[in-house]
Parts: sequence; C-alpha cells; structure tokens
Amino acid sequence: MSEAQLPTTMANLGECNRLQSALTDCHKRISPGRGRGREAACRHLNRGLAECLVSVACPDEWEAVRSLCGSSGTGLKRSQCQEAQLLLSICLSSHQHRLNSNADQ
Repeated sequence: MSEAQLPTTMANLGECNRLQSALTDCHKRISPGRGRGREAACRHLNRGLAECLVSVACPDEWEAVRSLCGSSGTGLKRSQCQEAQLLLSICLSSHQHRLNSNADQ
C-alpha cells in the first residue's frame, strides 16, 4: 500500500468500525432465538461490513470488481470481470495466508 492510499484506508477503517458497532448493536437488539429473522434484520449491516473490509484489504482489486462486474455486458467485459474476481480472490487469500502465518507464531 502506498503512502498516498494510507489516509483513505484509515478513513475506510473508521467506516468499517462504525459498521461493526452497528452490526453488534443489531445482534443485541434482535433476540438470538429468532434465527433467520435475526439474520435478515442485520443482513444489510453484515454485507456492508464485509464489503468495507474487502475494500480496505484489497482496494484496487475491489474497485475493479465493482466497476467490471456491476452490470451485464459484452463477452470481453464478462471475461474482464472474471479476471478481476480472480485477482480479488488472490489478494484476499494472500491476506488470509499472512494472518494464519502470524497466528501460528
């Protein structure tokens, strides 16, 4: 990550923290016994937090997926979308691998 991206990343982390707090509050408000009702009630926050964390971990790859996979298009665009998804998957896997390596130490 370049120094130019750092302020944006820090702002995005603040947004992720806000979403995590909202999701925690949502889970507290909805009783655990409601099962799928709880899941449905908090789904938008869960998705928002997931997207936020992915955008912080792999900002360029996430933006490529958002721009290339947002709507249907030509065969070329579909191919570019698949490539962008693969690159995002690789980026996320590299972060997971690093986290697992750090946990083992």
